[in-house]
Amino acid sequence: MTYKETVKYILDIPRFTKKNDAEHTRTFLEYLGSPLEHIRVLHVAGTNGKGSVCAYLDGMLRSEGKRTGLFTSPHLVKINERIAVNGVQLSDEQFCRVFERTRKAVQLMEEDGLPHPTFFEFLFGMAAVAFEEADVEYAVLETGLGGRLDATSAARHPLVCVITSIGLDHMEYLGNTLEEIAGEKAGIIRDKAPVFYAQTDERSDRVIERIAEEQGSFCKKIGKDAFEILGIEDKHIAFSCSSAYYGNTTWRLNNTGVCQPGNAMLAMEVMRYLFGEKGHPDKWRAALKDLKWAGRMEEILPDVYVDGAHNISAVEAFVQSVPRDGRENIVLFSAAEDKDHRKMVECLCRGMASDMFVVTHIDSLRGAQAETLGEIFRQYTEQPVIVRASVQEALAFALENQNGRRIYCLGSLYLTGAIKELIQEVV
Repeated sequence: MTYKETVKYILDIPRFTKKNDAEHTRTFLEYLGSPLEHIRVLHVAGTNGKGSVCAYLDGMLRSEGKRTGLFTSPHLVKINERIAVNGVQLSDEQFCRVFERTRKAVQLMEEDGLPHPTFFEFLFGMAAVAFEEADVEYAVLETGLGGRLDATSAARHPLVCVITSIGLDHMEYLGNTLEEIAGEKAGIIRDKAPVFYAQTDERSDRVIERIAEEQGSFCKKIGKDAFEILGIEDKHIAFSCSSAYYGNTTWRLNNTGVCQPGNAMLAMEVMRYLFGEKGHPDKWRAALKDLKWAGRMEEILPDVYVDGAHNISAVEAFVQSVPRDGRENIVLFSAAEDKDHRKMVECLCRGMASDMFVVTHIDSLRGAQAETLGEIFRQYTEQPVIVRASVQEALAFALENQNGRRIYCLGSLYLTGAIKELIQEVV
């Protein structure tokens, strides 16, 4: 099959399969030859920051000379983004080769009367195959949704389990309280696998610690006092660490999001556990300073930023990250229908200085209607609210009216991906 045919097959999967349980995913991996069996797995779950923590872990592991595999979701522009080996996403040729091996295993499953893997399962299987073929030493796996029932939890013996900040998101699937959501995220914890988690809220913290104790797992909370943000300079955020292990030097991230030092600190503490006195924090520091993670306060054109904030806790962190230097801003916003976009809009209008809001509809079945979003904005701001039917029209309007202002695009990862794709076509 050609690359285009391969991608179409994968994108069509949701039309002819159903949700499968974790046992099905384990069986799927067995049909693939158990490709993760001899790979050290770092399993990452959480509401916000999962992708960033995964990227930081991958970058620091590579700085130690380790061969790595990275599985993340969703992709922003191209589906290959989900699977990377040694920091490089699969080429189209590699993607097709891994797909063919995976599809043959699925055909055998179906001949034996087993259901076809879901979209996410299939891609996870492809990642496992790619990692085995590349002989990676460490695989960093990001959960897709939740944790307890996620396909990635089919990795039976993780080297370490990592849980990022917990917030209210995907409540129709994960529960209506922080405790319920934390319980689903902490479902990745396996028997005696060490657990590292980001301090969020006493309610969610207690759940994670209880489940870790039940599993007999060492558990370490990375508190908000483990680091101190020093400031933002030259589009890098700088921070220091409270532990003498990291020395007295300043750490810098190639990002200005105020949530990122906490994500980096969580990943650093995992590295500290894995390597101890044999680790090289100086190499980690260099890796983090240069690492770019797409869609997280990413500058895609001069003074034009995209951010994947798509729930209220992420939007609150975004608002805290916007410089308060007197410059004017334009916000370009869209969101999925199933998100609490009213609270997101209220936070944006009341939390940051913006003299124009441009609202649009993401080309997705889940996208909230632009007119509806526009009406909500007008309830919270007296600034102009411009509604445009498509992302392309919205971006064109914002750029035409930039006039020295910063443009921030957020509300949905689908919006981030669409804007990045449009920019790539132009540039």
